[in-house]
Amino acid sequence: HRPTTETITTPNDQDEPKRLTLIVVFQVRYAAQEIAPAKSARARGAYLRVSFKNTRETAQAINGWKLQRAVTFLENVSEKKEAVPFRRYAGSIGRTAQGKAFGVTKARWPVKSAEFLLGLLKNAESNADAKGLDTGNLVVKHIQVNQAPKQRRRTYRAHGRINPYMSNPCHIELILTEGEEVVQKSEAVAGREDVRLNSRQRGARTRQAITAA
Repeated sequence: HRPTTETITTPNDQDEPKRLTLIVVFQVRYAAQEIAPAKSARARGAYLRVSFKNTRETAQAINGWKLQRAVTFLENVSEKKEAVPFRRYAGSIGRTAQGKAFGVTKARWPVKSAEFLLGLLKNAESNADAKGLDTGNLVVKHIQVNQAPKQRRRTYRAHGRINPYMSNPCHIELILTEGEEVVQKSEAVAGREDVRLNSRQRGARTRQAITAA
């Protein structure tokens, strides 16, 4: 944003007005307004040259996870040891057995998206450390990926034709908070809840326990 200038005239010196430069600073706004800034650490990236669709699916995969688990997952994605489940933008996505951990068949290994998200997580962790938060108990409370303006290039085809060759950058924002203390339920209460669950719900609980470990 450009600074705005304004001319003012002082009562003592009417002939030579003084020029005062006002610098307006705009605070960055995050989509999650209800999270207290004092108890959270934030990081964001704008106009990043990385695929919007791949990054959105990768971000949703780690949403709500513990920071250590999210970092390990993204490193495993870069090494193709774990795959990112594709749920929304799943058109023409291949199938892999690694998607079974998330209850899907369509999954990929978006290495570039994992690297960008890993850098933002490290940045947010450093911000949390500077604030005095417990870095060993951080959770990905909020993560969001938005489309950025497309960047235009051109590719030259046969017979003198020219087709668009667009890129799809994105904006990323994430918020880390300290995890809440979980009180373990008694065996009697847990046993009564398992009776009410069907097979699909029990399988979902098992997968959630695996990803949270």
